[in-house]
Amino acid sequence: MTTTAAPQPRHDDLAERYAAVRALTCEWAAPLSDADATGQSMEDASPAKWHLAHTTWFFETFVLRDHAPGYALHDERFPFLFNSYYEAEGARHARARRGMITRPTLDEVLAYRAAVDAALLAALPDLPNAARDLVALGCHHEEQHQELLVTDILHLFSQNPLEPALFAAPAKVPVAVPPPMGWIGHPGGLVEIGRAGDGFAFDCEGPRHQALLHPHAIADRTVTNGEWAAFIADGGYADPRHWLSDGWAWAQAANIAAPLYWHKRDDREVWTRFGLDGRREIDPAAPVTHISFYEADAYASWAGARLPTEAEWEYAARGADPAGGNQMVGAGPVEPRPSTDGGWFGDVWEWTGSAYRPYPGFRAAEGAVGEYNGKFMSGQFVLKGGSCATPRGHARASYRNFFYPHQRWQFTGVRLAKDI
Repeated sequence: MTTTAAPQPRHDDLAERYAAVRALTCEWAAPLSDADATGQSMEDASPAKWHLAHTTWFFETFVLRDHAPGYALHDERFPFLFNSYYEAEGARHARARRGMITRPTLDEVLAYRAAVDAALLAALPDLPNAARDLVALGCHHEEQHQELLVTDILHLFSQNPLEPALFAAPAKVPVAVPPPMGWIGHPGGLVEIGRAGDGFAFDCEGPRHQALLHPHAIADRTVTNGEWAAFIADGGYADPRHWLSDGWAWAQAANIAAPLYWHKRDDREVWTRFGLDGRREIDPAAPVTHISFYEADAYASWAGARLPTEAEWEYAARGADPAGGNQMVGAGPVEPRPSTDGGWFGDVWEWTGSAYRPYPGFRAAEGAVGEYNGKFMSGQFVLKGGSCATPRGHARASYRNFFYPHQRWQFTGVRLAKDI
């Protein structure tokens, strides 16, 4: 995980950014009990307490330990508990057993955060530029964990038969179902994609390079809940013609018949969904979410379309405001919502048909931080655009999110494309 060359931020600006990012993570954790923060609902998810501690370990390890003379670790046992997958940092607790870390308590983890925050802000004025770059990197890293924190809490609460809500449901403002999907055509040709210019970017977003687009059209909005319900009603989950072989095997083995968190209760014909505001009826006008790559691809086949390539999506979104749309602002309600502007950013991450592989000329950085992106470029697919749980300002057109094709606990949706 590295950055492109960028002007060094002033001390005050970097300190303010650091403090704001760290505070938002704690805001999300504030309603949680110690039990809420300790539970782990599946191997893909991590306890809230672990997210709080791991992001702190990142700053303590790569900034304070390595660049602040005389700094002593807050607790020498914590690196084993809160390292994620950095082989260069040595042995670590197994990911699948993070929910077994009942101690330290949530209060002790919050005290760990406070101690590291105080030490880092005190050291910041004297840190070398390389360490300041790591502070900036750590802020972007923590924003990624803020999104994971929210979606992991959602998955954890969904496993509780009581289906608890994290916050009250916002007042629903009725929005008309959007008009039929429109299409944005492109004649094809050579285009440039990838991060360019000053500013932060993860290493996997570059180098900037040429990509060949074939004549195609891309949808002017994402697929809605109402459209997905029609796919279900037409037997989309039961028709192998629309499914990739791996996807069909996955759906059959796991008895997949609807998006994650969808359910019909008490023999009613109305689909409901579970969210951080509890269980409610689906909004047919809102973007469908919590679908896997396999489901997205099957829907596209059913609809007579396909998934866009990463290059098609990025080029189409090149002029859009990456800070626009429905994205996370503070620790408030997060949920995809109906949109009338067909924006490219926010609401749901959009699956592409492109494998997450290195761009031409990509080289992973030296050292432990170089392990962040490059070693995961196998077996995963790229998603674009950010979601309602992505902190506003974190995403951009070149941003490459990536997940395995069966994963769907994130706010993942789909925008269609087709050849012309």
